[in-house]
Amino acid sequence: MCRNIRTLFNFDPPATGEEIRAAALQFVRKVSGTRQPSRVNQPAFNMAVEEIDAVVHK
Repeated sequence: MCRNIRTLFNFDPPATGEEIRAAALQFVRKVSGTRQPSRVNQPAFNMAVEEIDAVVHK
């Protein structure tokens, strides 16, 4: 895994929604191996980011 991924757990103050979304985007980019997906894959890429963001907030 990338060493630049910042841990969002156990911080004071807690991670903001913006930080969580950025981490979700970074994770999906890392797992998918692409920074910007093709137009065909864009909906799946965005859905993955949204789902991870929702799970982390939960």
